[in-house]
Amino acid sequence: MTQLHDPETKAKLGRKRDHTRDPEILDAALEVLAETGYDGMTIDMVAARAKAGKATLYRRWASKGELVIDAVACMKQIDPDAIPDTGTLRGDLVAMIKPHALHDADKKLRIMGALTSMLARDPQLADAAYAAIVEPRASVNRMLLQRAIDRGEIAADTDIEMISLVSQSMATYRTIMLRKPVDREFLISVIDGVLMPALGLAKPKD
Repeated sequence: MTQLHDPETKAKLGRKRDHTRDPEILDAALEVLAETGYDGMTIDMVAARAKAGKATLYRRWASKGELVIDAVACMKQIDPDAIPDTGTLRGDLVAMIKPHALHDADKKLRIMGALTSMLARDPQLADAAYAAIVEPRASVNRMLLQRAIDRGEIAADTDIEMISLVSQSMATYRTIMLRKPVDREFLISVIDGVLMPALGLAKPKD
């Protein structure tokens, strides 16, 4: 009988788990989550989508909640180098509306909708969702607003915190409650019809 102090046994017991497939598994978890919602999602579904053994997932994540928190926390974030500087706030906001950005935003909002049933009951999940879905874009908006203040385009006492969340809040409501797409036309209507007037900026002439 092999003893625990045997070098070969100790090596096996101490072998590090292979995490090279984690990104694929986490992406699969987000896909299943967006399709089924949190309540309908199972770890078995994720394993099947990722073409991974169920045991692999259960060893790595003890519960569905842990898997979802990791998946949401690892969502793709905005590349700071991709943030435009056009010289005007409106120009910057419009320049942020790109096809891949619309796709990423739509995916994040669908995931937010899928998490709705759990956000109020699980503070840890709510914190992860806010950090991964809300805060990245809000931080970009705060930066663009501060830049506009610095160049004298908008008032120095502008409530940056509130304004930075307006477009996201409207997009979330449109996606989750109205089940309508957040497209370029909608976002420009928010910029010109809500944000610019709120900041005391004139709507551009056609």
